[in-house]
This record gives sequence, structure tokens and C-alpha cells, in this order.
Amino acid sequence: MPAFALASVAMTAFPGFDSARAESMSGALVRAYGGNPDLNQQRAGVRAQDEGVPRAASAYRPTVSATGQYGFSYLNSREPGSALGISGGFGYKAATDEGVLGITATETIFNGNRNFNSVRQAETNVLGARETLRNTEQNVLQNGATAYMDVLRDTAILDLRKNNIIVLEEQLRQTRDRFNVGEVTRTDVAQAASSLASARSDYFTAQANLETSIANYHQVIGVDPAHLEPARSVESLLPYTLGQAISVAIAQHPEVQAALHQVDAAELQVKLVEGELMPTVSVVGQVAQNYNYSGETGFRLFNGTILGEVSVPIYTGGEVDAHVRQEKELLAQAELQADLQRTEVRASVVSNWGLLDTAKAVIVSDQAAVKAAEIALEGVREEARVGQRTTLDVLNAQQTLLNARVSLVSAQRDRVVASYATLAAVGELSADTLGLDVVRYDPTVHFDQVKDKWIGLRTPDGR
Repeated sequence: MPAFALASVAMTAFPGFDSARAESMSGALVRAYGGNPDLNQQRAGVRAQDEGVPRAASAYRPTVSATGQYGFSYLNSREPGSALGISGGFGYKAATDEGVLGITATETIFNGNRNFNSVRQAETNVLGARETLRNTEQNVLQNGATAYMDVLRDTAILDLRKNNIIVLEEQLRQTRDRFNVGEVTRTDVAQAASSLASARSDYFTAQANLETSIANYHQVIGVDPAHLEPARSVESLLPYTLGQAISVAIAQHPEVQAALHQVDAAELQVKLVEGELMPTVSVVGQVAQNYNYSGETGFRLFNGTILGEVSVPIYTGGEVDAHVRQEKELLAQAELQADLQRTEVRASVVSNWGLLDTAKAVIVSDQAAVKAAEIALEGVREEARVGQRTTLDVLNAQQTLLNARVSLVSAQRDRVVASYATLAAVGELSADTLGLDVVRYDPTVHFDQVKDKWIGLRTPDGR
């Protein structure tokens, strides 16, 4: 029986699984794509980054503010007599309600292209956030495939351990029967009992490993695994050669693209700071209505002004100059980081490609090992029946077969996992590439909804 067929059978017997409901790899990844918290929080982060564009674009628009004041004014003035010594003089008292209402509008005409560069930088940051989202999608799908295969592997191993216990229990019973008739010694019985105890210990370890894999599955997929179906490798989606895989990865991997967008953003940041050394031209308009002007009841004054303002920085104490130099160093750092990202992506492709080739080779070797171990075990059992082999020989042969089957199950799991990891290293692991039946998340929908908004506090549902 194939290893993953064993996994499918064992899954129905493990406590907590719903045998009436089957789950495929595609179905599990669909769940992860739609409900994984890590992926959803990154989508929210992209939507938050989208708002940087209208924030930057707001600098092109006028700012309008209204001011008003209202209160009570009391005036008590008294003038003494004249210099001629005439006694007396006069006094003046007044009480008025003071009120002023004004509106000011300011429009920036030119500020060293800082508005233009700020909008470009915000758009670049949005593109970088989308690449980060694409990489998160890759990681979630890869983790989902790994968790799926871990459950399949550990379930198959648990089933193998369980079957081994049944066989060893029968082996112990037969050995005791033969001991009772004097065919074997007490040592043979002890060896059989020791092997059974070790098998039970291995079973409990396998059970714990499966429970851990189930917990990881729930964390990534969002539900406990049901009756999992066997899964296949995605090698057909990979480039034909390692060289092609490296070229594709360096050109389009989301981590590389995100690093390049960081370089663009850093370059624009240099221009933004340099713009602080250039003149700022703006227009200011103001209207004000004053009620009871100068304390005289009923005396109203309306004032309207429009002014052009020019501000030219002469010397800033060297702060802006230092800031420019700082941003240039950060730009150089971003460029080096992009180069580093390319080398890391290349190394990842080479590593995972090698793991995939190794897993395929190991499967061929393990299949041959299982077949040979089955033949050897049958022969040792027959020889033991006629006294040419000991009980220990039978137990060793059976353990060899078990180890070969466990190794084969692990290698089959490793091949599928390595194929997904290689596809992710190339930068092409996505719902589209896998053909998942999901409603695609399009980050441009929310961006188009908010990029030109002038006003409004309501968050659009661009999901």
C-alpha cells in the first residue's frame, strides 16, 4: 500500500478527525488564502499605505481655516483736569460685546518640487507594500502546503508505528509459545518484549509529533485537518533548469522588487530634503468681520486681504545640509540592500532546487530499500521457522523494513514541500499560479477608491 494511502486510512482513525469530510491540498490553501491572519493583516497594511498618496497629494490643495472669537469688553477711562489747574475733568465708561469672525485660505504655488516628489514617493511606497503583500502570500501558501504535508507524513508514520506494535505483539506471543515448548530461550522472549516496548514508545512519540503538526495546520489554515487527500508535487510549474529559475527569481521575486522600490523611495527622499533649500511661494487670502470695532457698539469693520508670500532660506545652521548627506547615505544603503536581496534570493533558489533533487533521489532509493527489506523479512521469517535464524534476526529485519517505510514517507513529504518551497524561491507561488478557486484580492481596488479623495472619514471597502 502506498505511503500516503496509509496516511489517508490512518487519518480516519485518529481522534478528532471528521472522516465524513475530505480536504484536498487546494482546498486547504483556499482556506489559508481567504482567512489567514498574517495575510489579512498585511492586506490591511497595504490599504493603510494607499492613504499615503492622498495625504501627499493634499499639499497641492489649498488649506482653509476659520477663526472666531466672542466675549465681553469693559472700558473705564478717566482724564484729569487741564494744566491750568482747573479742577474736575471727565470720565468715560463703556461695555460692549466683542465679536470677530475670519477665514484664511493658503495655497502653496512652489516649494522646491517637494509636493511632486512627495506624491511620487507615496506611490512608490504603495508599490513596495504590494510586493511585500505578494511575498506574504507566498509564505502563507508555502507554510500551508508544509503544514498539510506534515500532517500527512506524521499520520502515515503513526499508522506504521501502530501496525508495528500489532506485529510485535503477535511476534511476542509466538515467541512465548515456542519458549513454552522449548524451541527458544528466555533471551528470545526478552528480546521480543524489549522490541515491543520500544515500538510503543515510538508510537507515543509519533502521536505527539502528529498533534504538533495538527496545531501548526490549524494556525496556518484556520481549521483542524479533516480526512486529508494525498497531495502532488508542483514541479510542473517550475522553470525547466536551475539557470532559468535563478534568472526568473532575480527579475521578479517580490523581495527583490520591494527592495528596488525602497531604492526609488530613498532617492526621492533625497530630492525632498534638497527641496528645503529652495524658495517657497504661496498665496494667502484672508477675510475678517469685526463686530463692535474699537469698543463702539454697532461699529462693524470688514477686512479682506490677499497676499503673495515668498520665503527664501538663506542659512539653516547646516541642519538641512546634514540631512541631505544623511539621506544620500541611506540611499546607498538601500542600493546595497537590493544587491544583498538578489544574492539571498539566488541562494534560496539553489538551495531549494537541490533539496528537491535530493528528495526525488531519496524516494527512488527508499522505494528500492522497502522492496528489498520486505523480501529480506519474509526470508528471515521462513529461515527462523526452520531454526536457521534467531528471534533477534527477525526483529532486526522487521525494524529495517519499518525504518525504510518511514524514510520513504518522509521523502515523499519532502519532495512535495521542496517543490512548493522552490516555486516560492523563484517568486511564482501564488493563488493564480496554483489555480486556486478563490476570489482574488486586488490591491488596486482600494487604491483607486482613495487616491483622489478630497474629503471623507469613511473607509471604503476595497477588499
